[in-house]
Amino acid sequence: MYNGKKIVIVLPAYNAALTLEKTYNEIPFDIVDEVILVDDYSNDSTYDVAKKLGINHIIHHEVNKGYGGNQKTCYKKALELGADIVVMLHPDYQYTPLLIPAMVSIIGSGLYPVVFGSRILGNSALTGGMPVYKYFANRFLTAVQNILMHQKLTEYHTGFRAYSGEVLKKVKFELNSDDFIFDNEMIALIFYNGFSIAEITCPTKYFKEASSINFMRSLKYGFGVLRVSFLYFLTKTGIYKWNLLVS
Repeated sequence: MYNGKKIVIVLPAYNAALTLEKTYNEIPFDIVDEVILVDDYSNDSTYDVAKKLGINHIIHHEVNKGYGGNQKTCYKKALELGADIVVMLHPDYQYTPLLIPAMVSIIGSGLYPVVFGSRILGNSALTGGMPVYKYFANRFLTAVQNILMHQKLTEYHTGFRAYSGEVLKKVKFELNSDDFIFDNEMIALIFYNGFSIAEITCPTKYFKEASSINFMRSLKYGFGVLRVSFLYFLTKTGIYKWNLLVS
């Protein structure tokens, strides 16, 4: 616990057998109460590795539900366990678990209800191996999103996130996409519901075993990001009502 708050780590896993143990072993269990791993119908030994590690709660999807669908299961289970703070940590070791205490302390101290680990802060994205085209796409999309959403985040596309239980109970994440655009829809929900987001510097690590989407999936994701941002802008200005935000 931290300041009397229950800390739950969620691991949305898909084919993470080669990196799961390394990720899990760096989790700071002096403050973490529970760990949930959701195996999204992996075709490797992710489930077996999770069992060997003794992870508290392992959920195995009988069909692949997608990145967003995986997170929905993660957050529902975390809230069921009474989590006060939920940290989403990718088990592919792209993001270091060593930042969990810093992220938890920001929420646990009441400073911010949401914390993102930004790969752009600190200017280490390219040196950490982020592909050049992804870096510039990240910067372009983030700039457009900041304008349309009237915010000043350095990155909208990180997968390292911590939420207060209050946020997850308030926003209707169950209505989000089951695909990768889930993360950006979460941001729209967070801002629309009046919550703020803090950012901390997160080292970038790209390597062979780390998960990544190909160029065509990245292109689809980019257009999805623009759609989310425009719909948010139109809803906030009263021009249009996006069901995700006003339902």
